[in-house]
Formats: sequence, structure tokens, C-alpha cells
Amino acid sequence: MNTMTDFTRRNVLKGALAAAGAAAVVPATAGAASAARPAGVALVRNRLTLPSGIATGDVTTGSGVLWSRASGPGTLVANVLAVDDDGSPLRGGRAFQRVLRGSAASEATDFTAKINAEHLPAGTRFALSLHFEDADGNAGETAQGSFSTAPKTGQLSSGRAARGQSFVWSGDTAGQGWGINEEIGGMRGYAAMHATAPDFFIHSGDTIYADGPISAQVTEPDGQVWRNLVTEEVSKVAESLNEFRGRHRYNMMDKNIRAMYAQVPVIAQWDDHETHNNWYPGQILTDSRYTERRVDVLAARGRQAWQEYQPIAGVSAGGTGFEPARIYRKISRGPQLEIFCLDMRTFKDANTDGKEPHLTHILGQEQADWLIREVSKSKATWKVIAADLPLGLVVPDGPVNQESLSNRDAGAPLGKELEIAGVLSAFKRNRVKNVVWLTADVHYCAAHHYSPERAAFTDFDPFWEFVAGPINAGSFGPNALDGTFGPEVAFFKAGAYANESPRSGKSQYFGHVDLDADDVFTASLRDANGAVLWSKALQPER
Repeated sequence: MNTMTDFTRRNVLKGALAAAGAAAVVPATAGAASAARPAGVALVRNRLTLPSGIATGDVTTGSGVLWSRASGPGTLVANVLAVDDDGSPLRGGRAFQRVLRGSAASEATDFTAKINAEHLPAGTRFALSLHFEDADGNAGETAQGSFSTAPKTGQLSSGRAARGQSFVWSGDTAGQGWGINEEIGGMRGYAAMHATAPDFFIHSGDTIYADGPISAQVTEPDGQVWRNLVTEEVSKVAESLNEFRGRHRYNMMDKNIRAMYAQVPVIAQWDDHETHNNWYPGQILTDSRYTERRVDVLAARGRQAWQEYQPIAGVSAGGTGFEPARIYRKISRGPQLEIFCLDMRTFKDANTDGKEPHLTHILGQEQADWLIREVSKSKATWKVIAADLPLGLVVPDGPVNQESLSNRDAGAPLGKELEIAGVLSAFKRNRVKNVVWLTADVHYCAAHHYSPERAAFTDFDPFWEFVAGPINAGSFGPNALDGTFGPEVAFFKAGAYANESPRSGKSQYFGHVDLDADDVFTASLRDANGAVLWSKALQPER
């Protein structure tokens, strides 16, 4: 993944954007090619296309990742242009335009490619155009989108007063056999999130369901027939690298995801279903659907496909510290906000009853130390910890074992709870303020307040945890609470019955956060129709 490269002004102007913010793919038609082709130059056929659209991700105050996938071998090329709210190019000292070249798309990457766009001005909206060039330098079809860097100060680079920023989060895409149903408009939850015009989207894990086959039809309890778009790769559990990749390709076939990802940067996490339900390192599956039952082998393939298809930053982009085997990272959104993305899967110990008297891991020591260090030194007003598992909900893995850190015991911390207890104690000791935890995973939405007044473990400061999801999967819940850290349910909303389909939109959920110019953190829980179900405004502690 190459970093930004400047080109001559002539080439920059040649590739200038015609419009800002459009989420459509614009094909290079034969007529357009003919009109622009000098006499004597042969028409180029079979131009590279963009079968999975475009995306941006991990956008900070001064960097972002640009992503796309080609129909064949080629080099990713981007045009990035600073624009105002109306899409007009910024002028004078605020003008910014670059042509960037990224990594090569080949069979080795399933023809995906990325660009680390660095040294971008803060607080700026950009019109984006992406295409691939083949080996002869011929440009393929172009997709247009947009994204905005976070403000560093109270002013945006366009001269407007800072309005704060907003974002959405959810998880669980195409789970339990509920895939792309074009009869109801596809994955409409993504359209509802997109309609809020967020600055970015946190996908809180289960970005795919590698272990959940999708069939052409599913009969719902009321007799309605759910009709899925299907591909060969989603017809069985994913075992080969191509089958894992096919899951990601499938999701990007949905028009709502493609439209949103073209305009809303993604901060992606992974959880269990990118590999197998409730997996942990070293596990040997007993699932009879699999011929490869070593979860470490499956997880390596799943992680490669996930990293190819998610617009995640490289080690040099924005100082996030992302490495091939390291998914946890920090995304700086300026003085208002920093996002700390956890990986509660890679370093996890085995699922047990969770009642070991000694510490066991859900983060691993290195990640726990990183989280304490980075959150404690953060100067941002709000520190959002994006977790892929909830802290105080019981998530069973069979009749005895536990998938999450909770263990059904409301007493003092045991097992994996000891690791989180250490993190919470360190935050209190280091006087960290304004910490909020966000997650998905349990397929319903909820707001939990944690307080030492109600807890068996008391060495921590009160905090909120907001849960939202699924965005397109079966709905479940609610789950039982574990009282070790004193959670209290302020609100919850679940489906009418277990594994309710996404058809009505009323059992699909996402969260929305609005940070205003005064740093008030307003979190709301919404359904896939856009209805606000619950809201809470948090005042920052100074």
C-alpha cells in the first residue's frame, strides 16, 4: 500500500473531479472514449471496472485510506480535491488537489488495492475520484465519492465555524442467513445510517458471517418468503481463502453499502463470524460442516480476506500502528474525539466458565497495556472505546462456557474479568475522564450505565456502554447482566422473537453520536427505519 505521490499540475488538472460527493460509478463508455480519442489511436476495449465500488477508512485529522477493487490487474489511482459544502473547489490558500497512485491490484490481493492518503489538511471536505489503470496506462471506469478530515481546532479549513462531528456504529452484516433481499430494497439499515450524514461509521465486528450459509429463500414464521441474492461463495461455510473473500464481495454487492461507503469513512473491527462463531486461538472445531477444523488456519485466511477488503490504515498512515497481525489501533479525530479500536478475538484465551481465580485474557497483556497507555495520555475530550464484545452482558458459548468476559457470577472479578478490572482501575488511577464504550455483537440495542455503587468491584469511575446491532442479521436478546461491574439497563429494545428477519426494519439497530461544538456527546439508538428509540446527552467533565 503506497503513500501519496504528487504529480505534475498538468496531470492533476487532467484528472480533476467533475463533481463532489456522488456515490455512483461512472462507466467509461465507448462513445465517450471515441469522442476523446485522437485520430489513429485504437479504441481500448475491456477497460477495468470497479465491481465492488469504493470506500474510505480510518480517516483522521490529516490522513485516510482509499480503497477499491478492480476487475483485473491494475494500479489504483485517486484524484483528491478540497471542496466547500456545495462541492466547489476551495480557492487561494485553502486550495488542495492531488493525484495519488496506490498499490497494484492482482490475484494475490483478490484485485483489491489501497492508497494511504497522508498530509491532508484538517477539517476539510474532499471530493474523491478513483479508477484503475491497466499495464498500458489505460484508465478504467471511475467512481466518485467524498470524505472529510476531522478538525484540529475550532475552525474548519473552509473558514466555517466548527460544527463538531457525528458518527454511527453498528455490527452484524448478513448473519443467520438474512442476506441481500432486493425485494425490500437490500440492506436498508445502511441507507438509514447514510441518511444521517455521519462523518464516519464504526463497524463493530461481524462484518461478514463466514460460518453462515445463505440460501435463495427462507420462509419466515408468518409465512412470508425472504428471497436472497446468492453467490457460489456464500452457499456454504467459508474454508478456502476464496470463500472468505467471496463473503466480502457479496456484501459489497448491496447498493446501500456501496452508496454509504463511497461517502462515509469506515472504521472496521473484526469479531468471531469473520472466522467462526465464538472462536478462540488454538480451537479445534467439532462442526461437521468443515473439512478444515483447525481454527487457526481458518482465522489466518479470514484475517487476510478481512484486511484485503476493509479500508484500514497501514503502519505509516496517521500513526495508527496497524500491522498485519495487529488489528487494534487508535483513530484520532482531533481535540474532541479519539477512537480506540479493540481486538477481543486474536489474543483471547479459551472459552471456559470464566471463574478461574487467576487472570485470563480477552485483550492480551500487550493490548491491555496499550489501551491503558494510549487512553491515559489522550488529550481528546472524549475517548471512545470501540469494543467487539459487551462488558457486562452474559454471552453463553454452550450450557457452561462463556463467550464474553462475563461469567454469570456477580461477585469479585475472576478470569477474563480481571483483565478489564485492571484497565478500569488504571483509568481511575490516571484520572481519565469522558470514556464511553461502544459495541454490537448481541443483536439488540441497549444503554448500560456502570457504577461502583452497584458493583462487587468498586475501583473504577462510572461510565456508559452503548450497544447497537444488528444492521442486517437476525435479532435476538435481551441477555442477562453480570453484576461484577455494576451495570444497570437504562434502555433496551430487542426483536419480537429470536432470529427475527430484517424485513420490517424495526428489529435492526444502529447507534448515532452527535458531538456539538461545545463537546456535548449525544448518543441515540435507532432502528433501521431511522426512528430514534432512545437518546442521552452526556456533558463533558473538564
